[in-house]
Amino acid sequence: MGATRIIAVRHGETAWNVDTRIQGQLDIDLNDKGRWQAQRVAQALADEPIHRVYSSDLSRAHATARAIAQHASEPTAREVQLHTGLRERGFGTFEGQTWADIETQWPEESRRWRQRDPHFAPPGGETLVQLRERIAGAVATLAAQHLGQQIVLVAHGGVMDMLYRLATSQDIGAPRTWELGNAAINRLLWTPDALTLVGWADTRHLEDETLDESST
Repeated sequence: MGATRIIAVRHGETAWNVDTRIQGQLDIDLNDKGRWQAQRVAQALADEPIHRVYSSDLSRAHATARAIAQHASEPTAREVQLHTGLRERGFGTFEGQTWADIETQWPEESRRWRQRDPHFAPPGGETLVQLRERIAGAVATLAAQHLGQQIVLVAHGGVMDMLYRLATSQDIGAPRTWELGNAAINRLLWTPDALTLVGWADTRHLEDETLDESST
């Protein structure tokens, strides 16, 4: 049975990440550090045999994906393919608010959100059940086209979290014990029967000065 290797990357940092402000599906750009992180992860993946680069259509993910595509060694990977199924979870009225704002303005909704109630959706947003179904469907649709190949998926923290849960059979309501770092490299293997974890939260490229083009 064929398999597709997946490199999953969360977008680089944004100012709203720093402010602990919920971005959801609002279109927020990378900050200076985020652009630097995007270049670092691109350089780290430059020699990988990547057949396609897919991205959420939100600009923070798309900008990170473009950096990866520009450094790709395979011609087929040099144009980013956008897919709305890779968007961050829709947070409805929570979007644009800080965690502290949410706890103050919507205490009951905040409690259900923090407790990872699978069926809770912020007004106008998505439940965790809906998010899981969307991400599982998007990954299956894309990976099925690339059996025997390796692809990159650039998306968001909520997407990375759900990929980890899908690959390890973690319940969507279970507390998170894994990292979701900006521009970290996460590796998975997809077959028509299962998604499995290969490696997670590799950030060595963000620490290795030899990858900094300004120092070479």
